Amino acid sequence: MKTLALLGSTGSIGVNVLNIVRQFPDRYRICGLAAGKNVHLLSNQILEFNPKLISVFDEEHADQLRALLPREFAERIMYGTEGNQAVAAMDDSDMAICAVVGAAGLLPTIAAIEAGKDIGLANKETLVVAGRIVMDKVRAHGVKLLPIDSEHSAIFQALEAGRREDVSQLILTASGGPFLHTPADDLRSVTCDDALNHPNWSMGRKISIDSATLMNKGLEVIEARWLFDMEVDSISVVVHPQSIVHSLVEYQDGSVIAQLGIPDMKIPIAYALSYPERIELGLKPLNLWQCSDLEFYEPDHERFPALRLAFSALEQGGTSPAVLNAANEEAVDAFLDKKISFPEIPVIVGQTMAHVKGGDDLELEELIAADREARRYTRSLISRNPS
Repeated sequence: MKTLALLGSTGSIGVNVLNIVRQFPDRYRICGLAAGKNVHLLSNQILEFNPKLISVFDEEHADQLRALLPREFAERIMYGTEGNQAVAAMDDSDMAICAVVGAAGLLPTIAAIEAGKDIGLANKETLVVAGRIVMDKVRAHGVKLLPIDSEHSAIFQALEAGRREDVSQLILTASGGPFLHTPADDLRSVTCDDALNHPNWSMGRKISIDSATLMNKGLEVIEARWLFDMEVDSISVVVHPQSIVHSLVEYQDGSVIAQLGIPDMKIPIAYALSYPERIELGLKPLNLWQCSDLEFYEPDHERFPALRLAFSALEQGGTSPAVLNAANEEAVDAFLDKKISFPEIPVIVGQTMAHVKGGDDLELEELIAADREARRYTRSLISRNPS
């Protein structure tokens, strides 16, 4: 029996984790749950899984949650960063699943690593912001960090086909999102609903917008650099609209190993939970003779500049990826709040990167300070925006 502390339980990844726990009650047990503001869904999860420790966004939402639950749960409820860190590091857990959205996942992930917990990572921003620090801690504490993102899970699996020293390139696939073939002049008029309408995956609002701008793929490039210890010039992106080939590894002899599967997040989640085993999920198998129309394109960096910005941040190093991520989170929120247009997201991110100069990434405090300054400057840009 593996006990799990799940952070981000009400998001799309968290819900799928709980579906797997329901499917395999003899394998997995939930000991802790952390979520944001969706206290109604969280209360139902609490009643079903009976966690020993719970965390929510803030004190107000903690009070709302207590009102929805029997009195016996009141003392188990915490909130904020302190609450998330407590859930991540709780003694009862064997593994912490970090499915929190954005940079908020960083400190709880570090807390879990320092507590000696294995990590199931579905929060790419943790490695984008502080990849060097996090991976140093993983090695120092001797824990496993297993990727849950479908692309990184695919690379993780393909790397088992050969020796690391024989790898020449990691190739991340991108669906291209809902605007892959939309003329550039039409992007200014797209709505939030348009951008949230991903053709293949059911995801949360923030990651759906990142997929539409291709920033999501840029963040994954930065994550892959640290997760697999590869230099930026050995990581590339290919647009693959069907989302059947989840990513590939090229070896120096010319062999290219790909991981294929239906676009269902339960597959990489289950692999992270059961590694090195594979468990029968009862999903519809991939039908290869129905996949004759698989397409691959070079990404258009002019129409989707967010990907170029991410590569630039990785090349600059230091705090630049943290600045990129913070600016993007603020810009995406502004787009969802209808304060800026869709094409202005990467424009504002680029302006913030040019203004907030990169520093060293060796100290967590510097990264947090860079994140804070990037958010402040991005908000000032948005407040002056005439949209």
